[in-house]
Amino acid sequence: MFQFTHDFIHLQFCFKDYSMMVFNMESRIRTAVLALLCAQAGLGFSVAGQQEGTCEANGSLYFVGEWYFLDSDHCTQCECTSEGSACSRTECTSLPAACIHVSHYPTDCCPRCEKIGCEYRGVVYELGQNFQPSECEQCTCDSDGIARCLVADCAPPPCVNPIYQPGKCCPECKEGNTVKCPNCYVNASRSQVIPAGEPIWVDSCTKCRCHDGQDAGYWEGNRLATCSRLKNCTPEQPSTQKE
Repeated sequence: MFQFTHDFIHLQFCFKDYSMMVFNMESRIRTAVLALLCAQAGLGFSVAGQQEGTCEANGSLYFVGEWYFLDSDHCTQCECTSEGSACSRTECTSLPAACIHVSHYPTDCCPRCEKIGCEYRGVVYELGQNFQPSECEQCTCDSDGIARCLVADCAPPPCVNPIYQPGKCCPECKEGNTVKCPNCYVNASRSQVIPAGEPIWVDSCTKCRCHDGQDAGYWEGNRLATCSRLKNCTPEQPSTQKE
């Protein structure tokens, strides 16, 4: 009877403390005593304070063959083996550059791309969205995640000093709200501008005419007039008056 009571007390003491982790010297001494008592009762007990054939992680015991994820890192999965925990970590792949909605759930290892769009010049657009990245471009974000754009082809302006209006792609021959008449340079020096239409005498010997837009060579980098000069002609010098 005394022997049975003595063994029963040992069993109670063993099961009460068998899952305790050891972190200090006092616990180590007590664990060694528990291991001896449990050995006398015929129970398996490791010096680490856990039952043989188990692995301890996440504050729980796992049996050999069980799989689990670490609470501190959901990308690390472990298997409890007879030799201990064998773990491997999952490396997350990069999300698409055009991902416009990313979700990262607490129980997931890697973030999820919930929505794909188009990336164009560092800006992300939704699928099907029409956008205008510049005055001369009209673009659409297609369903395949590729932005396709049309670029305006501006006709050459009929003047030598066009201006660019805000929000417009092509230059216009305007000055404020007033439309400028077509014009051109007399020569490559660009020092004199004449209106288009009729021939203009630029001096007493030289007559010039702007191209009308139908002539060959219209606006080839420089809009220059076609000029003809009278033979044996000396341009008149402007008279000067003495005070």
